[in-house]
Amino acid sequence: MAYKPTIGLEIHAELKTNSKMFCGCKNDPDEKRPNYNICPVCTAQPGALPVANEDAIKKVIKTGLALNCKIAEDSKFDRKNYFYPDLPKGYQISQYDQPLCEGGFLEIDGHKIRITRIHLEEDTGSLNHPEGADYSLVNLNRAGVPLMELVTEPDITSGKEARKFGQELQMILKYLGVSDADMEKGQMRVEVNISISKGKTLGTKVEIKNLNSFRVVEKAVDFEIKRQEEVLESGEKVVQETRGWHDKKEITFSQREKEEAHDYRYFPEPDLLPMHFDKDYVKEIELSMPELPDKKRGRFKKEYGLDDASVEFFVANKNLSEYFEKVVSEFEEWTEENDNHKKASKLVANYLISDIKGLLGNNEFNEAEFKVTPENFAEFIKMLYKDEISSKVAKMVLLDMFNTGADPSQIVEDNKLGRMTDDSELEKIIKEVISKNPKAVEDYKAGKQNAIQFLSGQVMAATRGTAKPEKVQELLKKLI
Repeated sequence: MAYKPTIGLEIHAELKTNSKMFCGCKNDPDEKRPNYNICPVCTAQPGALPVANEDAIKKVIKTGLALNCKIAEDSKFDRKNYFYPDLPKGYQISQYDQPLCEGGFLEIDGHKIRITRIHLEEDTGSLNHPEGADYSLVNLNRAGVPLMELVTEPDITSGKEARKFGQELQMILKYLGVSDADMEKGQMRVEVNISISKGKTLGTKVEIKNLNSFRVVEKAVDFEIKRQEEVLESGEKVVQETRGWHDKKEITFSQREKEEAHDYRYFPEPDLLPMHFDKDYVKEIELSMPELPDKKRGRFKKEYGLDDASVEFFVANKNLSEYFEKVVSEFEEWTEENDNHKKASKLVANYLISDIKGLLGNNEFNEAEFKVTPENFAEFIKMLYKDEISSKVAKMVLLDMFNTGADPSQIVEDNKLGRMTDDSELEKIIKEVISKNPKAVEDYKAGKQNAIQFLSGQVMAATRGTAKPEKVQELLKKLI
């Protein structure tokens, strides 16, 4: 019998609020000056008292609603006691037995992964370890930042599924506006709990801490499954412990034995009152929620007829998807029939996904900085859709629009890029091409069909793509 992995995730996300969780200090993850956004509360000075950030509480409730959780009517904060140099108070204000959200799920490829709880706490500070030095530096800018923790049931079965869960959750958090969830900045951190076993008895659980990319999540899970299999097959026992991830070696390594919950000596936070949420309060939060990724997938397929790959692109690129819909809304008048509307929509999608994304490179799409208005992009698509310009010309026009923001009709007119309608002018160009390529002409007369394609290409190049290909072939055959 093969070993069966049992995997659960603990995911932390820093919330996108103006101020910290229990004080008025600015919540700014981009602040480079150490110990700048601090005050007596978040540095734990004697006599300083916390005040809960309601915006952070609302954001956790919103996340819980998006993930099908039950929202608590009554909740409270607790003290989680442990010592670490970047934890000023010697304890963390967190939640223990009355979290804000419980019992939800997130569906990944048809598999429901249950969510045990989502609770709210404060983040710790951070430590800087100068290379070669025998000391560490403490930066408390992050201390007290609102931190949401989501815990799943052990329903995940592979590294790939763990990665997909994290990616989908990250998108949901961004759609809700509750967190930027930038893993490179530490705004979202993943911890994995994993064991393997044969039969119904669960194996010994190992925790892998602070995984900072979804690629690493998948690799760490797959490595740990293999490592635990090798331990058991050798006749040894898996040790319950906390392990880290070595990025260069791509292995997990032991850090410390795992603490149990009672080691933290939880008790209710005496300086904060318990919280009560009535149905109207929760309903008001629910009504403020935007369309979420899964609903957008279904709508984009139905309304615009896009394929799965295009839909996933737009779901993952929220800002570009909003721009796409603005463009599409501009040409409803000239695409009255549904099929035409979908065909034009696919054209918009193709040019945004291939050309515009290519021009942007690694830069995020920002409509405020993007020079092409939705109206001009729609006009560009209309010209292409109605065959007023060729696909070759379209790429030149779009590049000009991207760089200058100019009107596509003006670009076409100024550069004489519209479709060539003068047959006599086209015949003149074709005769020149024929006279310059006698061998290709003889090859065509000898029955080699590829020759006509070569000659057509020469004519299209000479007309800068403005001639209609079928007209070029017709006149070529006639004049040869």
